[in-house]
Amino acid sequence: MNARGLTVNLVDPGSIAGEMGVDPGDILLSLNGQILTDILDYHYLIREGRVTAEVKKKNGERWELDIEKDPDRDLGIDFKSSGMERIIRCKNKCIFCFVDQMPRGLRKTLYIKDDDYRLSFLQGSFITLTNITDRDFERIGRLRLSPLYISVHTTNPGLRQKMMGNPGAKDILAGLKRLTRMNIEVHTQAVICPGVNDGAELYRTISDLTGLWPGIKSLAVVPAGLTGKRDSLYPIGRFNSGEAAEIVDSVRRWQEICIKSFNYPFVFAGDELHLLAGREIPPRRMYADFPQTENGVGLARIFLDQWSRVKSRIPSGIKRPLKMHIVTGTLAGPMLEQVARRLCAVENLQAEVVTVENSFFGHTVTVAGLLTGRDIIKKLKQLSRSDLIVLPSSVMRRDSPITLDGITLDELEAATGAAVKTAPGPAELIRTIKDAAGD
Repeated sequence: MNARGLTVNLVDPGSIAGEMGVDPGDILLSLNGQILTDILDYHYLIREGRVTAEVKKKNGERWELDIEKDPDRDLGIDFKSSGMERIIRCKNKCIFCFVDQMPRGLRKTLYIKDDDYRLSFLQGSFITLTNITDRDFERIGRLRLSPLYISVHTTNPGLRQKMMGNPGAKDILAGLKRLTRMNIEVHTQAVICPGVNDGAELYRTISDLTGLWPGIKSLAVVPAGLTGKRDSLYPIGRFNSGEAAEIVDSVRRWQEICIKSFNYPFVFAGDELHLLAGREIPPRRMYADFPQTENGVGLARIFLDQWSRVKSRIPSGIKRPLKMHIVTGTLAGPMLEQVARRLCAVENLQAEVVTVENSFFGHTVTVAGLLTGRDIIKKLKQLSRSDLIVLPSSVMRRDSPITLDGITLDELEAATGAAVKTAPGPAELIRTIKDAAGD
């Protein structure tokens, strides 16, 4: 990171910065006399209608720019490293840490353990509060960094210390109360391990966190992700269907209590627990405003609701024969079978769900979002010819079409000999079919 300022990476054509001669490689040092340390300072200070910007040009010249603008308008600048060249790293040694279980061969960025409150605000990533200083708390309040996403896991101080391998992890409730007193909205999660923080401990956690409503807005209960690379790590078992059902039922009872008390369900079981338990996905009202979809909570309900809305748009037939495979992980396979059955009723369309077992991470990893390109290719090569392969969008990186192990869509097409497309939901799936059939 620069000692002072943010390095400009791109300048939008026609933007304020472009009109005033700011170029890539320049350094935006300060706004209204306040030094910029990261992108949050920029976003906070740029809200003013009148701004004085100090810029250091690539040739060493220093410019002072007086700017009058709409308070909602920024300067039109993108910064290098997204305006945060140094990410705050995680100091915990959690017994369930997914990064510690990851085999080699993935993108380098996936091995970074971040625990950065700035990313929690900007991207919705979960932090633990174990490395938050008084100065950080003050800044969170001053910049109004709300909402934040906090990994709680348990409110039992001794158990949290043990689970996270950090003496500083004990008093999570004190940190949560401090945030709520500053009117920071907080969403929490509890990663559940069998025989560790489930049962009575989960009851305690939910009870403690509901006591901080409405500052604590939600709690997601999700199972620990376990790969096949845990030989030297803390022994954690996988929930069976009965144990998953117990958690789902417990969460449902708490939801009913919270709806009566707050008119809001507050606590949510992850989709994986519902599917593992073999239970129906709860109705839409039990997800309220879907506060934790990025945590795998409510995505199945959104999918099913979208499917109910769009299946009437499915044509009775398509112009030319089309054989397609719909790829997913082993967990969601049964849910997608109903989609394939309906699609097979379309004249000239043959649809088949392909569930891919995760050999890269291990068979205990069942979600589609952690499938690798190599496992997908291996499975598809065992099948008969396909005209169209549709992958869930979660298989690919958000900002570019590449899998966890670095395989592109073009490489998937070359390996399978079929057109490969991604679809985030049912509507896009139907559109992809029509496009492939030339309809």
